Amino acid sequence: MQKLRKTFLFCLLAMPGSMMAQQVREVDICVYGGSSAGVIAAYTAKKLNKSVIVIEPGKRLGGLTSGGLGYTDIGNKYAISGISRDFYRRVGKHYGKFETWIFEPSVAEKVYDQYVKEAALDIVYDHRIINASKTAGKVTEIRLESSTGDAPKVTTVRAKMYIDCSYEGDLMARAGISYTVGREANAQYGETYNGVQLLNKHQFPDGIDPYKIPGKPESGVLWGISTEPLAAQGSGDKKVQAYNFRICLSNKPENRIPITRPEGYDSTRYELLLRMAKHHTPGDLNGFLKFDRMPNNKTDINNNNAFSTDMIGMNYDYPEADYATRARIVKEHELYNKGLLYFIGHDPRMPEHLRKQMLEWGYPKDEYTQFGNWSPQMYVREARRMVGAYVMTQANCQGKETVDDGVGMAAYTMDSHNCQRIIVNGMVKNEGDVQIGGFGPYPIAYRSIIPKKEDCGNVLVPICLSASHIAYGSIRMEPVFMVLGQSAATAAAMAIDAKQSVQDVDIAKLKETLRQRPLAVNATAEILVDNDDQQQVTVTGDWKKINRGAYGPSAYVADKGASGTVRFTPNVVAAGTYRIYSYVPKQADMTQHTSIKVSTDGKSVKPVDFAASAVKVEGQTSGEWVDLGTVKLAKGNKGYVEITTDGADGTVLADAVLFIPEK
Repeated sequence: MQKLRKTFLFCLLAMPGSMMAQQVREVDICVYGGSSAGVIAAYTAKKLNKSVIVIEPGKRLGGLTSGGLGYTDIGNKYAISGISRDFYRRVGKHYGKFETWIFEPSVAEKVYDQYVKEAALDIVYDHRIINASKTAGKVTEIRLESSTGDAPKVTTVRAKMYIDCSYEGDLMARAGISYTVGREANAQYGETYNGVQLLNKHQFPDGIDPYKIPGKPESGVLWGISTEPLAAQGSGDKKVQAYNFRICLSNKPENRIPITRPEGYDSTRYELLLRMAKHHTPGDLNGFLKFDRMPNNKTDINNNNAFSTDMIGMNYDYPEADYATRARIVKEHELYNKGLLYFIGHDPRMPEHLRKQMLEWGYPKDEYTQFGNWSPQMYVREARRMVGAYVMTQANCQGKETVDDGVGMAAYTMDSHNCQRIIVNGMVKNEGDVQIGGFGPYPIAYRSIIPKKEDCGNVLVPICLSASHIAYGSIRMEPVFMVLGQSAATAAAMAIDAKQSVQDVDIAKLKETLRQRPLAVNATAEILVDNDDQQQVTVTGDWKKINRGAYGPSAYVADKGASGTVRFTPNVVAAGTYRIYSYVPKQADMTQHTSIKVSTDGKSVKPVDFAASAVKVEGQTSGEWVDLGTVKLAKGNKGYVEITTDGADGTVLADAVLFIPEK
């Protein structure tokens, strides 16, 4: 009888689809969402010797980074560290460059696949959360269903730690963690750019009539316009900034699928574009489409101007909606964007030169082949936001308040797209767009990616993190999400090892681990010496500081005719061969050749120079790394790189120097 029982149990475990073999999974860390942050979080956790499972509701990894956003929002490269920076280096390698922030969706997907294979990640596609169970303030398990309606391969995941890497915060919400949706009133956190904001960017000019029959309110408003009155400036509401798709098109005839009339096409949705064009006819498509060029004749098209790809006011229900409603909203956004492209190219009322330009473009045959050559990832700019142990606000962005538990940095403009399209003084206006910058990189609190202690002790939230609407607008960039994903996974691993809650993690140890193991492996870390590091930088002569285009807070500049040197001295932990790069902010009047002295021992000097033509700036940045070659460096701090004004015929820039160990 005992033998029969053992035989029965063995057969049960071996059966495909058996409850015990496949439907319940137990791991150290569960990552919910295969977004950019999700892949990096899972890779980090696995490299830290933790068992990991990734639950991805869709069929594709990388979220928006592999879903069309190839013209990366950076702010300042100094803010991007660790495996996130490694991602852009790997993308660069694909294109034969040191690093690149402009890339095709399929290339990003291939790089994420590298991480998956290197860490042997366990990815469960087409599964989504339906509920979470908690005991003693911690999530004990999450229940899943199939996203496709098929029988789920996994129904339950039990983990010691959970990392919510979804754009919607679905695990966070089901775990009973505090969150908010919409815009806070300025008064709540002492801000000035939160809440209702009627400003001038991406705005209709005066005189654009909102009514179906111009001048006749009784005819009704055009599609997409709300009749809700304008609320007081700075007041809060539950409105959500607009979503769209980052559109990849191709103008290569052999790789181009014509843009055809989408299902449910309704030309009246684009009437405002015609009225805009009559008011001021743009010379090209950039007048209402942000047409950023990607490699191989492709695009990353984003919203631009008053009427564009943003489907303003049509996403308010999305953050809290059930899965069926969300799918409908995503489809509506897809059809609106496809309809806009078709309208521009085919409606005879559009200016002829714009129609001809549009017809040069089509959907790329080699992108999103599994999804009809259209991205499956809608740009969910903002959904739920946790109200966690610390709330990042405008004061953090502008440096008026600084945290000491930073586990990542942000540097982008406080950016919100429009939230509503309304009528003001008889004219159509957009409301909600904010673009306020002028500040340097700032730290993001560890406390902002964890819940309040009373909410939950084993969940981390690197995407729907704890921030006010306007601060989130600065933080919510894909490279930053990857940085925070790595930080979250590192903290989760530490909490498991110490048998602690996420709130009790040793912050100093966490920060030191991220610094010493930036790639989550025991490899020699690269050495960055920035001009703002006074202990490792020596300045002689006449230099002044600038911040525009700098790597980090500032850069040194010597005007034409000035003399001096800036010496960068690395603290070399491991002797070896290092490749050296100098970061150069692009300046119109910079010297044609920059003279540099490189010393390996503080005595012998090797002269190096680079030409201004070597500074090839691409994307949303004002500077670039220039390769200075390789040197052998001994352990310690005797070697240096010294930028001089010798022979300069223009301004000389001295910003940051990077020493990367050769493998």
